[in-house]
Amino acid sequence: MGFSLKNGGYPELWIGKFDIFPDEIFAHGVSTRHGGFSTGELASLNLGLHVDDDPDLVVRNRELFCRSLGADFESLVTCQQVHGVKVAKATRCEAGMGSRNYESSIPDTDALITNEPGLPLMLFFADCTPIMIADPVNRAIGVAHGGWKGTLGGIAVITIEAMAREYGSRPENLLASVGPSIGPCCYAVRSDVADRFQEMYPGYSDDILKLENGEIMLNLWECNRRQLLDAGVPAKNIDKADTCTSCNHKQFFSYRADKGKTGRIGALMMIR
Repeated sequence: MGFSLKNGGYPELWIGKFDIFPDEIFAHGVSTRHGGFSTGELASLNLGLHVDDDPDLVVRNRELFCRSLGADFESLVTCQQVHGVKVAKATRCEAGMGSRNYESSIPDTDALITNEPGLPLMLFFADCTPIMIADPVNRAIGVAHGGWKGTLGGIAVITIEAMAREYGSRPENLLASVGPSIGPCCYAVRSDVADRFQEMYPGYSDDILKLENGEIMLNLWECNRRQLLDAGVPAKNIDKADTCTSCNHKQFFSYRADKGKTGRIGALMMIR
């Protein structure tokens, strides 16, 4: 298992890949901030249409990223993320929703699932945690957005439950990844946020919350990994990037490191 950046076949276009997902069944990737067309503070591979970028440039970025992964841009499905725990099922009827404009994205949703081959799912991040889940037995996938609110609400578990309900996915067969996001080295949270995590996850609160130099540091990676375990995914089937977007903000967009004015990386997954 492991996470590494690989060239996407175009100059400066590097894509994060996890070893856990069999390439013959699933196409997947996490973008970096390089290799695209956006300029200024959003340079250059900004994939978010909701961050005051030129929409034509964002579409070109998305087309390039999809092409590098062998995914059909016109079929791309995205959602309007609201830091919640709603999961939406994507079918051929949703193909193209949000691909070219934000308004047509699936509303009020923070995770997408599908069992349709050739239907790419993509969510967007700038410090929050990308969670990708794949079922190689029933050939189904899920992509989830785990900010602190979604993680607190158990978005990873809820996505797995939706896959079980819709596609018969069994947790012991699932493969999962916890992608690049702000790490426990950089993610200081308020005491009221820490209290909510302690209350919600008392069994492992000591592993996800640490006091360092007078600040409470939250480990979203470990919290989401533990939730995947709680849902029944075997430890050997969970891959973690262990890559902090704030520490590595020259490689990834980071809301905190870039002081709020930044683009969005994308996490894309598709069944071949």
